[in-house]
Amino acid sequence: MEIVLFTPENLLSSLPQFVALLQDTVNGGASVGFLPPLDSHTAEAYWRGVVTDGVILLAVMEEGRVVGTVQLALAEKANARHRAEVQKLMVLTEFRGRGIARRLMERLEEIAVEHGRSLLVLDTRRGDVAESLYHKLGYIEAGAIPLFALSANGELHDTVILYKPLKIEEPK
Repeated sequence: MEIVLFTPENLLSSLPQFVALLQDTVNGGASVGFLPPLDSHTAEAYWRGVVTDGVILLAVMEEGRVVGTVQLALAEKANARHRAEVQKLMVLTEFRGRGIARRLMERLEEIAVEHGRSLLVLDTRRGDVAESLYHKLGYIEAGAIPLFALSANGELHDTVILYKPLKIEEPK
């Protein structure tokens, strides 16, 4: 497995794989901003807008196939350049349980530090597998917003807000 940084250029060449990953994630019930069934046109439109200034897209490749991804949105406002937001951690269903999400998050944290970020924030649906992973990785719950995310069955779920301070190495 290899973790690759995607740009607008190399994202387009792998666009069908990113579309399939998003569809697999959404249609599997994950709360990443879409409801199932997710059509390919909506998924493609989403990915075409992802790699912009301030958003870093990482993907795990296995034998030339995109099997997992995560995004880091770098805050650009003058009073926020110390922080970034973790977005859309996804792993193909058939590849889950292999440590891919953990590896993506560890690399994302390294990149955040390289960009001078000392604080990461994210949100996730209460009770999702991702919530447990984030806690294991040292993320701290700041609070929850009740009835925040709608699921395919019409039920509303709480969203948990998490953060993690990062250690920035001082120049020697």
